[in-house]
Amino acid sequence: MKKHVEVERALIKKFRKNIWSRFVKGINEYKLFNENDVIGVCISGGKDSMLLAKCMQELQKHGKQNFDIKFLVMNPGYSQSNQDLIEKNLKLLNIDATIFNSPIFDVVATVDQSPCYLCARMRRGYLYKEAQKLGCNKIALGHHFDDVIETTLMSMLYSGEIKTMMPKLHSENYPGMELIRPLYLVKEESIIRWKNYHNLEFLQCACKLTEALHLGHGQSKRQEMKELIKNFRSINSNIDINIFKSMHNINCNTILGFRKDGEYHSFLEEY
Repeated sequence: MKKHVEVERALIKKFRKNIWSRFVKGINEYKLFNENDVIGVCISGGKDSMLLAKCMQELQKHGKQNFDIKFLVMNPGYSQSNQDLIEKNLKLLNIDATIFNSPIFDVVATVDQSPCYLCARMRRGYLYKEAQKLGCNKIALGHHFDDVIETTLMSMLYSGEIKTMMPKLHSENYPGMELIRPLYLVKEESIIRWKNYHNLEFLQCACKLTEALHLGHGQSKRQEMKELIKNFRSINSNIDINIFKSMHNINCNTILGFRKDGEYHSFLEEY
């Protein structure tokens, strides 16, 4: 049996509960798809985006809605070995993708403040632009459940505000385009089990900054959140779910203030 066929069958059978069903539930619950959408599925080369690509392929085959998919791979300045690994996995998993280049790593290398933030913003812009060229009205990214709760905690602890990673967003700079996150309800541990079950090797974030962090020269804020959530889970296995649910259940009668469309409102306005 070819590898991609094995992966496809396992998604529907072995990983039905923890990946496939959660993937479909997220799409339905947050209304991520519309009839006749053309969705640019963005593949970074990591485990999350590769899984997303396979889930999208299977949904197109077995789902009830009509939609089209364009697979996009951006090379922001990967080493040749990393680019070769991405192309090897695309072939192995039977994913026909458009590959294009961008200068992002070179640009970010000259920035001292918030290089990861700048990298993410630039990546998104290039992906929107390329997807639009291919006739897409949406781009799909591989962010998962753990990314969502890590972002929630990071905002509280480091930015002094309560906000989260949304399941879908309208683009501010590309009218008519949306960003969607179909793996929104899928936990990272399930994705890791999927990767290990199939003995697949994917990229980590391949930028020089992240490589330095992995070599022990520091720790990213997101990695700090991963460790914090890991500790929370050892205390109470439901804590991660409660963090996630809290962003769906904000009690507006017990908050001191909030921002809406750039305007701040205090509880004193209605006290």
